[in-house]
Amino acid sequence: MPAARAPAPPLAPREARDVSVHGDPRVDDYFWLRDRDDPRTLAYLKAENAYADAWFAPHAALSETLYQEMMSRIQQDDDSVPMRKGDWWYATQTRRGEQYPHYLRRRAVDPDRRLDPNGVDETLLDLNELARDKPFLRLGLTTVTRDATRLAYTTDVTGGRDFTLHVKDLASGRVDDWSVDEVASAAWANDSRTLYYVTMDETKRANRLWRHAMGSTDADELLFEEADELFDIGVGKTLDERYLLLGSESKDSTEWHVADGDTGADRPFALRAVFARRADIEYDVEHRAGRFYVRINDTGRNFRLVTVDAEAPDLAKAEELIAARDHVMLDDVDVFAGHLAVTERVAGSLQLRVIDLASGDDHTIAFDEPAYSVHTSGNAEFETATLRFVYTSLTTPASTFDYELATRERVLRKRQPVPGYDPSLYASERTFARAGDGTDVPISLVYRRDMKRDGPQQLLLYGYGSYGIPIDAAFSQSRVSLLDRGVVFAIAHIRGGGDLGRSWYEAGKMARKQTTFGDFIACAEALVATGRTTAAMLAIEGGSAGGLLMGAVVNQRPKLFRAVVAQVPFVDVVTTMLDETMPLTVGEFIEWGNPKIAEQYAWMRAYSPYDNLEPGAYPAMLVRTGLNDTQVAYWEPAKYVARLRTLKSDDRPLLLKINLEVGHGGASGRFDALREIAEDDVFLLIELGLVGA
Repeated sequence: MPAARAPAPPLAPREARDVSVHGDPRVDDYFWLRDRDDPRTLAYLKAENAYADAWFAPHAALSETLYQEMMSRIQQDDDSVPMRKGDWWYATQTRRGEQYPHYLRRRAVDPDRRLDPNGVDETLLDLNELARDKPFLRLGLTTVTRDATRLAYTTDVTGGRDFTLHVKDLASGRVDDWSVDEVASAAWANDSRTLYYVTMDETKRANRLWRHAMGSTDADELLFEEADELFDIGVGKTLDERYLLLGSESKDSTEWHVADGDTGADRPFALRAVFARRADIEYDVEHRAGRFYVRINDTGRNFRLVTVDAEAPDLAKAEELIAARDHVMLDDVDVFAGHLAVTERVAGSLQLRVIDLASGDDHTIAFDEPAYSVHTSGNAEFETATLRFVYTSLTTPASTFDYELATRERVLRKRQPVPGYDPSLYASERTFARAGDGTDVPISLVYRRDMKRDGPQQLLLYGYGSYGIPIDAAFSQSRVSLLDRGVVFAIAHIRGGGDLGRSWYEAGKMARKQTTFGDFIACAEALVATGRTTAAMLAIEGGSAGGLLMGAVVNQRPKLFRAVVAQVPFVDVVTTMLDETMPLTVGEFIEWGNPKIAEQYAWMRAYSPYDNLEPGAYPAMLVRTGLNDTQVAYWEPAKYVARLRTLKSDDRPLLLKINLEVGHGGASGRFDALREIAEDDVFLLIELGLVGA
């Protein structure tokens, strides 16, 4: 019998709409896809899903094999390392067959408040129960009162960042009837009955601070409203719980207000600014012994650390503890009663420094792999003799350490179990690519040792390059399936990200955004030129702003790549940034530009993937999105695929998968997410010619 003919790809109806600005003619044939109520929209999206499913159908066995491999590397019954706060130890536990964790606590024992190995766990939250009969669940914030009697938490059941705030009485287990929608952050006053929380407006901008008294029937009190649309606000507390913190943050400026942490609903609320906001000045605030510890970039883009009097903060009278340095990024500072934990980024690598505040002793915790990630985590106690941090690399699963400050002993509390994984079979390294302006751009690589070839081999290059977010080398258990089939995985640490400090970020934003795309192309070209791979063996992947990267580099160098996986890609840059009613738009004028300004429109128009599609051959592409995405709307990738179908001259696959029940982050359950990853890997293995491997 003749082979079944592949179904024809869906073609979306074309309905021309003039979207021209500044005299530059632009016509959008698929603008109508923004209308979710138009019956053609859902019909088209379902048709794209059906077409993609038909493409994947012959490879169902491979997808199942990959899924089962990934499942086998998950230790289903697993506990986190307990973290102490006050008289309790807090942990999470996952159980066999369950998608979500249980949040637990156990009472500390004896004067040293140790963890009782024979103690009884109390369940704070069972996310499996909360997710019952729901296609999606994401836990947002969790915060326990100072007296440990109440838990405030938020949940999102749509994937659209629609977080609802709840409060649970931990003695009775009862969830309060009171709740609030669209909550971004929350913090308890020290009286354990007054809750401060921040709500979002219709564009998902966190802009209002409220106060609620538990048990009160009075309307909640609006305390503060951020009027500047460039800024979002968030509420929290200093680690010593002396102050409530209210931060206002834009993409390039911050301002912090503080209030007495003891201020409950029965007392007047008084906010005061630490330092007034200034353009291009960012800072963080912590408190210790009557002084604010401030990480600030006023004298250098990579930040310095100063202290000021908490009652009368004056930057002119600040005591400088760590100066700003051109080649060292001061990433973070944890302030404890007796020491500081300083996270720095040196030549793209993270390091931890510990400073004893009594003696002035200063030392660095050393790590010996070429590419890794490390961050402090689970340090909930202000008075502490240990520092907890998590270390991971491309070959080392996440490893939780307690660092004993007095002895400098590093105690491994847990390395994430990965059944069947042998780290000795894998190797990582770091190399560099020379960008067009002469800048060396780091590339981190990982591969299986016994499958490393002398000549070129299949390679997956990942990139992001926006918002100053660094992409540090970290372990992924799901990635092992590709490595075991001979694929090399690489990360391009391109400008626009924060991989080498603040200047690295600023070199790839606004008018200089093309630098991000040029760096990625330079990394790909270097990997080909050095014989590690070829254009026919090179796949690329990125999500969100990294999806913008995918669209831009494919337009600029379509013959350089064999296959592309674009997750929730931001590809319709100009049209989205012209619409100020959409989430994120106004706040991101200082990330991408404001297209209402002709000069800024010009540089965005030059790279916007949707606007720069042209007739010709393109790499194979798998594009993913979620119907409820409020960060990159579903219609951006849908329009992109619809238009590309009318322009591509090749017969390589162009697939759009849209999850109709989730948002920006994809599936929420730990097993459901693996299904999507396995499908991505099927696509990559087929296009890279490794299906039989």
